[in-house]
Amino acid sequence: MIDLHTHSIFSDGELLPTELIRRAMVNGCEAVAITDHVDATNLEHVVSCLKDLSYIRDEWDIRALVGVELTHVPPGKIDALARRARGLGAELVVVHGETTVEPVPEGTNRAALLADIDILAHPGLISIEEAELARENGVYLEITARCGHNRTNGHVARTAKDAGANLILNTDAHSPDDLITERTALTIARGAGMSESEARALVSKPLRGMKIIK
Repeated sequence: MIDLHTHSIFSDGELLPTELIRRAMVNGCEAVAITDHVDATNLEHVVSCLKDLSYIRDEWDIRALVGVELTHVPPGKIDALARRARGLGAELVVVHGETTVEPVPEGTNRAALLADIDILAHPGLISIEEAELARENGVYLEITARCGHNRTNGHVARTAKDAGANLILNTDAHSPDDLITERTALTIARGAGMSESEARALVSKPLRGMKIIK
């Protein structure tokens, strides 16, 4: 099990990165990414702080990744900010998609899928054309454990399947209680309309072999 969308005290999360990673590991995660909310005003600070995660990589049996979640960024600025994040050392770039429970700017999904990103988080009522862009550009669409954002999981799963786009299941964790076990992850995937075999394939997806880390 992997979890490539979580938040620490460097944005609106409750845990230090190290504690978040430790708790995820105990829950059975093979890899976890800290993807704190960023825009142009705090990007450099967040990435520079998270780069010190390297100090635990030889100590615990879990892959800890430095990431960011570009959040409520004007669509026309997403690509440039994603490239800047990469240049600063972000290993993973997530974009806060057009969830139905927040006023995300219209056009964010499409702009993100045309940019140099890895995951489009909680993309809401994503269109088939956008899902096809995700497939063409190697961007993963997120099935989310987070309450509110997960209202459209079923739609995302169906649309991704129709388009042949890759899916990933993440927690979008902000607190200790948001982190999940494999059993809960399977329930979330099944709740999104997946078959037992589809759910298991999604939840057991290993980091190795994925093209998500550039």
